[in-house]
Amino acid sequence: MIFKDRLDEKRKLIRPEIDRLIDIAWEKQAHKGDLLLFHVNGFYQEDMLIWNESHPESKLNPHVIGPGAEGHSEQSHYSFIHKYRTTNISNLTYPEYLKLHDWTQERNKEIEELVDIEETSIQLEMLIYLKFWEADMIIKKLYQFARALNGEFYDWYFKVSESNRDRTSTGTRQDIIRKKIRDRVEPHSETLYRIIKDTYKTQIRNSIAHSNYSFLGRHIHPNNSIKDDPNASIKALSFDDWIDMFHNTLSLHNEYLRMDTLINERYVEIASKNDNLMEILVTEKDGKQYPLYLEYRPEWNDWNYKQNH
Repeated sequence: MIFKDRLDEKRKLIRPEIDRLIDIAWEKQAHKGDLLLFHVNGFYQEDMLIWNESHPESKLNPHVIGPGAEGHSEQSHYSFIHKYRTTNISNLTYPEYLKLHDWTQERNKEIEELVDIEETSIQLEMLIYLKFWEADMIIKKLYQFARALNGEFYDWYFKVSESNRDRTSTGTRQDIIRKKIRDRVEPHSETLYRIIKDTYKTQIRNSIAHSNYSFLGRHIHPNNSIKDDPNASIKALSFDDWIDMFHNTLSLHNEYLRMDTLINERYVEIASKNDNLMEILVTEKDGKQYPLYLEYRPEWNDWNYKQNH
């Protein structure tokens, strides 16, 4: 379940960092339109090449924008997360809730029922945990944001590895999160680095994804701990520790959505003073670069390629 006082604590910690990082990324982005590509989801659609071969007159550019499959997937996940976060807010503060677990013989049955309800809530929260830390679009956008923070051009060819045979991918989900997001954010925000490190735990992720855990008391016992392996050393995770991890995840999701909105608002303001146009840059695999132009449509609050340019 969600505790508003815990969410407020997380928001006060995370939101100022996100605001500060947006300002840094805005100044450091390699091209003035890179964060717009973050918002509109620029990607390379290889299928366009097949279409162009059979329709040579079209000459469609395979560097496209739009939700794509990963964006439609994100919308489905958002609907689930939003439904949970709007219907499962506790009326109690977290300390008040913990007080209900103070054991007495007379309240033993009541406490058992509380724990049973809590276990069911955590099972749903585990799905939300995966929906955030496993979602291609979220991982992609956080990766692109880290690149902007470090002054690197937008990566049109981002791809999450789907198998060990994949030689064209950006990396596995866990490697991208740990090495290409978390570690690359650290020089700019020790706070956000620590939150990601404390929240995204590969062992817990694997335990949830493979349904390899059990509940005993108010503890989650992942059944995948490995002796002498620092990356799989958790034998038990208290419900209190889980609540902290989950509220971190939920707060990061809230700020991720807000970040996207704030970035769009900045570009809308710029475009409104420039015939609703904004330049973006395509960087191909061989390093070749060229500009294209997006047009903002106020009636839809969206962006399309400028026609006939």
